[in-house]
Amino acid sequence: MTGTYDWNPMPHKVDIKCPVCGEHSEFEFAEVVKIALKKDVPFFDQSDLFEYYLFEDSCGHKWHGAVYYANLHGGSTGAIGDLPEGYSPENWNHSRYLMRSHGLDLGAFSCGHCQTRKPYILQWPLDAFYSIAYKGELLWAFNRESAVELRDYIASSERQIEKFKWSRFLLHIPTLFKKQNARENIVKQIDRVLAC
Repeated sequence: MTGTYDWNPMPHKVDIKCPVCGEHSEFEFAEVVKIALKKDVPFFDQSDLFEYYLFEDSCGHKWHGAVYYANLHGGSTGAIGDLPEGYSPENWNHSRYLMRSHGLDLGAFSCGHCQTRKPYILQWPLDAFYSIAYKGELLWAFNRESAVELRDYIASSERQIEKFKWSRFLLHIPTLFKKQNARENIVKQIDRVLAC
């Protein structure tokens, strides 16, 4: 399915099916910062905290990047220290938008079931944990909270969008899923996923 629903701005963390065991896991986007000076590349390339990448933008320009997976280091930038001059741990706070703008959904997932934690390239919405199929189309939510609101919105006969915290997300749900004859089937399917 294409359109606004697919391109809705994503939260920094989303719930996915674990790529290893299929159970619920959490994916967090990686943070990337452009490496300003070529002399700094060896530091990031040899670091245990960062992964060094040579990226290419849509115009073919190459740039050096230091990628940090907060999800693999306690969920914060607190593990970052001893950086080259001109960098600070705060540089890796919410810089993932740079990666997403280059079509890179790189991050890391952690699964409480099989205990796997590792880097991963997100395949959204196929990886969405809170997802259901209806008439050959995929309906998904970012996390449990947005899935509950999606269910409540679909179940509602009034659908007063302003009453929902995830209203911007719900505004873009395709019509196929909002039809009255789809309501019961979709609500039951969402309830089954929420029960997992």
